[in-house]
Amino acid sequence: MQWDRFFDDVEQQFAGEQAAERAALESESTRLRLAAVTFRERLLSFAVGAAFIRLSTEGGDVSGVLSAVGVDWVALDGAAAGAMVVPLGALLSVGVERTMAVSVERSSEPRRRALEDTMTWGFIMRDFMRRRIPVTLILIDGKQLSGTIDRAGADHLDLALHDRGVARRESEVTGLRLVPFGAIASLRLDTASSRI
Repeated sequence: MQWDRFFDDVEQQFAGEQAAERAALESESTRLRLAAVTFRERLLSFAVGAAFIRLSTEGGDVSGVLSAVGVDWVALDGAAAGAMVVPLGALLSVGVERTMAVSVERSSEPRRRALEDTMTWGFIMRDFMRRRIPVTLILIDGKQLSGTIDRAGADHLDLALHDRGVARRESEVTGLRLVPFGAIASLRLDTASSRI
């Protein structure tokens, strides 16, 4: 009888040690998975079209519903100032609701590659240029420049300056600014019908 109790105790200790070891391995595995999650992947984990977020940029704060996450940019709809596009490099922080902050793990299922996954900041600047969409650039120093993108290079754009709400006509252009992409904190679309 005493041997039965002894073996039961040893068996329970062994089972407890195995459970503790499994828990430690699971915990370490989770830490390793989380260590591999990038900032962009974290933004992608939020529900596009439903997630209300606050972005702090070098040019000020903007809020809205997350509408797209590109290679190196994020877009918001319904922001107080209208539709906004923000380069990831200009973000200082992203404010989210506590329930959203929990979604940090990589999905075990591979995500279908969306068009946004291939669109860089330069690509969308060239698209805005092609469509002649009036924009307001909010620079990292807080200054704002309104106009239409005339050219978009590899790392800069040419902005024809004109008043907001005015179509780009030669008679309305008051100047031209060459703006490096790195100086842009955010971009606001000045046309209500324009979507990203």
